[in-house]
Amino acid sequence: MVMRPLDRKLVRDLFHLRGQVVAIALVVACGVATVVTTRTAYESLVSARADYYARYRFADVFAHLERAPDVLRARIAEIPGVAAVETRVVADVTLDVPGLSEPAAGRLLSLPDGADPRLNAVHLRGGRPLDASRRDEVLVSEAFAQANHLRVGDAIGAVLNGRWERLRIVGIALSPEYIYEIRPADLFPDPRRFGVLWMSRAALGPAFDLDGAFNDVSLALVPEANQEEVIARVDRLLERHGGLGAYGRDEQVSARFIEDEIAQNRVTGTVLPAIFLGVAAFLLHIVLSRLVSTQREQIAVLKAFGYPKRTVALHYLLLAMTAVAIGALLGIGLGLWLGSLVNGVYREFYRFPRFPYEPGAAAVAIAVGVSALAAALGALSAVLRVLDLPPAEAMRPEPPARFRAGWIERAGLLRRLATPGRMVARNLSRRPVRAGLSVLGLALAVAILILARFFSDAIQTLSDVQFRSAQREDVAVSFHRPLSSHARFELAALPGVLSSETYRAVPARIRFEHHSRRVAVMGLHAQPSLRRIVGRDGRPVSLPADGAVLTSHLARLLHVEPGDVVTLEVLEGRRPALTVRVTTLADELLGLNVYLEDRALARLLEEEGSVSGAFLRVDAAASDALHQRLKRMPAVAGVGNRLAALASFEATLARNLGVMNGILVAFSCVIAAAMVYNSARIALSERSRELASLRVLGFSQREVTQMLLGEQAMLLVLALPLGFWIGHGLAKLLADAYAWELFRMPLVVTPRTYAYASLIAVLAALGSGALVRHRLRGLDLVASLKSRD
Repeated sequence: MVMRPLDRKLVRDLFHLRGQVVAIALVVACGVATVVTTRTAYESLVSARADYYARYRFADVFAHLERAPDVLRARIAEIPGVAAVETRVVADVTLDVPGLSEPAAGRLLSLPDGADPRLNAVHLRGGRPLDASRRDEVLVSEAFAQANHLRVGDAIGAVLNGRWERLRIVGIALSPEYIYEIRPADLFPDPRRFGVLWMSRAALGPAFDLDGAFNDVSLALVPEANQEEVIARVDRLLERHGGLGAYGRDEQVSARFIEDEIAQNRVTGTVLPAIFLGVAAFLLHIVLSRLVSTQREQIAVLKAFGYPKRTVALHYLLLAMTAVAIGALLGIGLGLWLGSLVNGVYREFYRFPRFPYEPGAAAVAIAVGVSALAAALGALSAVLRVLDLPPAEAMRPEPPARFRAGWIERAGLLRRLATPGRMVARNLSRRPVRAGLSVLGLALAVAILILARFFSDAIQTLSDVQFRSAQREDVAVSFHRPLSSHARFELAALPGVLSSETYRAVPARIRFEHHSRRVAVMGLHAQPSLRRIVGRDGRPVSLPADGAVLTSHLARLLHVEPGDVVTLEVLEGRRPALTVRVTTLADELLGLNVYLEDRALARLLEEEGSVSGAFLRVDAAASDALHQRLKRMPAVAGVGNRLAALASFEATLARNLGVMNGILVAFSCVIAAAMVYNSARIALSERSRELASLRVLGFSQREVTQMLLGEQAMLLVLALPLGFWIGHGLAKLLADAYAWELFRMPLVVTPRTYAYASLIAVLAALGSGALVRHRLRGLDLVASLKSRD
């Protein structure tokens, strides 16, 4: 097959511009790979969740209460919009796990005897179902079993309603309620110290004096049901039975974490590829615009020989599309591989019966579509210039630029510079638009480097603020129910306890106007030292003697400002409705919390200083003895360990974000190198005749190289502060996008990150300079001087 002339020209242009084509292809590959990675991970997670929720009948509404007779179930089922009801017994217990020195927390859930639950069914990974005639059998959650190396047939100890029992594991199970297995009071999972266990209703009910009664209910709704109306009716029914307030899936902890992960993929898969492909479009614009400028004569000849304008324009668009197509193919393959890695990370954190990696055609189609759009946008102005260029005008050389002394020369600032330095300064000052575009391109490269490192800064800040400034206790103890303040003295007398601070935690629904949220109201000491309220800047926030402190994110959700009065509907005991004034906002990074001084909360609740738990500072040498005592204390519902929580944080959120962060860092380095190389290579192609003239006039190879690379160095110096500013703006954009209820990403860009971005940009400049210097040595002086001006 005979190749057409324009096709041969396309091949020659691609070969001549191979360095720039590779640079553009790599940038496009990074953008496409990000789209494919995040989109396929998103699709896999959404598909696995939808399948799991449907197959195992995950409930729509949940409610916990103190005690209600089983006959109440029929009345709940009669509520309009309710499709199914599942009542059960739920109890939090302390566990003694073999091989674990400290006590673990367990959540016991009852299963119907001899039948599958109507809602929230379990999936057996191993072992067998429960035998209702055996009162000591349990199923344990897979994450807990794996973390503690538990197998079918093993036994664990538990305190059931004040009685020590030995429970035998007969099966390993999963539940749609605990895809993300986490204790209700925690924000990060710790499968070593928290697990979910299932017992038969015949065994668990009598153990907690709930035979013929229940303390937990789940509902499935018909598709057209009004969830808010159903929740209101459920609350009215359960109020006299100690109901703690019904809530929907959007407030169920596991479901909320999964939804936030999906939202994170949505953000990452939209914002970052847009930045990468925007850079690719910018690169294409510069390359093609300057290529059209240098090929004026060729364009004129093509038009003079009868090639239509559209054909010539399509030729240059095809040049752009070829570079983007190479990058898209590379990006698709890389994205599918990285997506499988992310899917593997998800399997470690999220527990599904099946979680296949099945990338759909939609992700590839979106990636190809957006990359083609980027190519079209980048090439648009250059192609329009081809269409508008008359052949007769194009045959003439471009009129030479008119130069005159600028303010730098008139001010005499160049007199002390050597000749190469003066020429560099003059060239930049006389072509401000061209220099500005080069500076912008380099600044974008620096900004992307800052954006990639921002995640590391944010995670480190989140860790330091939460686990070193706010949480300073060694052990946190929670009780099954509020105890007298005398419990503080009993805890202080335990082995190894150096100091203690009690707290009061009250579940409540906070309301302001028509906005509301379920929250934990914390009553802390006026001057706490072990558990403090700390903002994202690391500074502690003081508790007022009267009034409440709200987290800033909660205040934004409720549209509350300091000075406003809010209502706290307490969801335990007498269920009073408290009105308090918001005095201070704390810019906390985790959760939605309301804080009061403990004595102020006691006055509002009309209590005599009840406590829900305590924070302890412990002598490490006596920690084992302390843990043994806590395991056997009937009043203790759970024991938290700060260092264990920190390790859990680093193994979940930090690692989860760290995988994507590692990908972004690698991509940002590639983009930075491509941008810097492209800038230097274009400068060489544009100034080849000028540089050859200088060589003929007697300038040495070294002086000519200094002029060209010195100009690039000056552009990089100008680009660094602009890149810092753009990078900080992009980091703020992502920090705002990652502001969720369970945690917020702090906007922190450290000097170390700026130094890192500068170092990578400088190294890329040095590498590009070496390549350009090599090309400069091989410059054909005769051919360059023959080129027309």
